[in-house]
Amino acid sequence: MEVGVGVEVRTEGVTKSFGSQRIWQDVSITLPSGEVSALLGPSGTGKSVFLKSLIGLLRPERGSIFIDGTDITTCSNKELYEIRKLFGVLFQDGALFGSMNLFDNIAFPLREHTKKSETEIKRIVMEKLELTGLLGAEGKLPGEISGGMRKRAGLARALVLDPQIILVDEPDSGLDPVRTSYLAQLLLNINAQIDATILIVTHNINLARTVPDNIGMLFRRQLVMFGPREVLLTSDEPVVKQFLNGRMIGPIGMSEEKDEAQMAREQALVDAGHHHGGAEEIEGIIPQMKAEPGMPVRQAVFRRQARVREIMHTLPHAAQVAIRESLDQSDDTQVMAAYGSEHPTAAFDTKTIPHGQING
Repeated sequence: MEVGVGVEVRTEGVTKSFGSQRIWQDVSITLPSGEVSALLGPSGTGKSVFLKSLIGLLRPERGSIFIDGTDITTCSNKELYEIRKLFGVLFQDGALFGSMNLFDNIAFPLREHTKKSETEIKRIVMEKLELTGLLGAEGKLPGEISGGMRKRAGLARALVLDPQIILVDEPDSGLDPVRTSYLAQLLLNINAQIDATILIVTHNINLARTVPDNIGMLFRRQLVMFGPREVLLTSDEPVVKQFLNGRMIGPIGMSEEKDEAQMAREQALVDAGHHHGGAEEIEGIIPQMKAEPGMPVRQAVFRRQARVREIMHTLPHAAQVAIRESLDQSDDTQVMAAYGSEHPTAAFDTKTIPHGQING
């Protein structure tokens, strides 16, 4: 896979509506260059709409969307066409062409956007097929394979141009939990190799807790929070805590919003012994998945941890304690992985390690 550098994606005050229905408003968010971010939120909060806005398929009524410094809400169609080449996009259903076999589906961006020979195209396509576990299925049509295989074929197609930005819409849709974990591992490996900027839209609590460097959440047409995983995983924000623990108790209801009377009734049921429906609440910060052995150490981790240390003093005391413990543990394992176990004393403070000197 060719070496690349992820680019920053930034929105300023973007607002999107369909007719009289406001989807979200005044959303300002910065996806740090070369890091993995996740966008959470209940169904119907416009997460997929947000992804489509980032690539210019949908245009917001207000605000700006900057991709590598260019505002795609005001640029020309020619500029937008070039900017889209930075992206690899995995849609929920794979979005494959039904009349093409998997090989031709995956080869399509190469034939559309490059002048590579068919020999080179075949090499790249077979590499991506192997990467996504689809070798041997390249001659099949999308209608002849499972939903999970279509999802993986969509990912293979998203990767053929070695994109600098990868957008992933509901990676667990159509996949069982085991395949979802493999796909998450693959995304982290890709980030380690090419430093791509990745945004994952998901409902999957386990994925949200263990994979991304940064987490954001949409609710009630607003961006509730966005920041490093350590901050969101220790947050006392009710909607964030409810979602990350999958509980009925909290502001999110079946129709998205609850009134105070309903919240009181549900709390009374739980107090009386009724199960809240979620997972057991986990104390502290769950360890983050890492790139596989043999991959470069992910630079995104060190960049994120440096930001967390800078804002640590602004967080509640309990959060500071949990975050400090998490950072101390990750310093030991990550710096040893970067420099080798023969230098265990290297695991002091990642702020002292100059950027670019950890190559794995």
